[in-house]
Amino acid sequence: MSGYDDRDGKIWMDGQLVDWRGANVHVLTHALHYASSVFEGERCYNGKIFLDRKHTERLHFSANCLDFQIPYTVEELMAAKQEVLQANGLTDAYVRAFAWRGAGDDMGVASARNPVRVAIAAWHWGNYYGDAKTKGAKLDIAKWKRPSPETIPHEAKAAGLYMICTMSKHAAEAKGCSDAMMFDYRGNVAEATGANIFFVKDGEVHTPKPDCFLNGLTRQTVVGMLQEKQIKVHERVIAPAELESFEQCWLTGTAAEVTPVGQIGDYNFEVGALALDVADSYEKLVRA
Repeated sequence: MSGYDDRDGKIWMDGQLVDWRGANVHVLTHALHYASSVFEGERCYNGKIFLDRKHTERLHFSANCLDFQIPYTVEELMAAKQEVLQANGLTDAYVRAFAWRGAGDDMGVASARNPVRVAIAAWHWGNYYGDAKTKGAKLDIAKWKRPSPETIPHEAKAAGLYMICTMSKHAAEAKGCSDAMMFDYRGNVAEATGANIFFVKDGEVHTPKPDCFLNGLTRQTVVGMLQEKQIKVHERVIAPAELESFEQCWLTGTAAEVTPVGQIGDYNFEVGALALDVADSYEKLVRA
């Protein structure tokens, strides 16, 4: 398959569909220099985007966190996503909606006079971690930590917050791993580079409290599913020393969906019944 810049199809940009290869921006776009960009990753199943409105509302929220306004309503963006899917003949797809400060009168840290640009693309994207859904993903432990909430708007899905995630995932892949688990600024378990993390011990589930990283929509969905199954969920601080005591582990995210983990660093986990049940239940839910 060609690179993401060289494909047939249509991308929605600033209110209209344009040819995929023509969906370009100027090199002096503010977001390219100062990371003034927010985005959403969504999946469409059988023609229906899962949690469409919540994703779109979060895009607006993230933009507000970065001090800019998206010039399209939630309803307009939801309609635009359907346009993109229809124009590209997709019913099962990954959908990427994003907004950024473009090129304009300002070219410095401040950019209040620059226009806010918006685009939506969609493409077919299979399992994010390949065959890990059955075998269990192998994770490295990142050297980079999620920063303090006093230093970043951690509740936003903002492009700049992923810089250390990219570096951590590259380091993990160089070691033959699928991803990396990150600690937070206090040294406690946080998340993977683009997914939240869950652990199982004695039939109960433990997951880090999202007080300095994104509380993912898939994470929230899985917590709700577990509670409906009357499985106890502990959202709490998890110290590194606890990793050896956990029996199962999985990741959650729009791209990752629910992916079991078999190894984190020197710690091994069973691809067990609960992890597989949650993955199966999530698959049924999103296709319901």
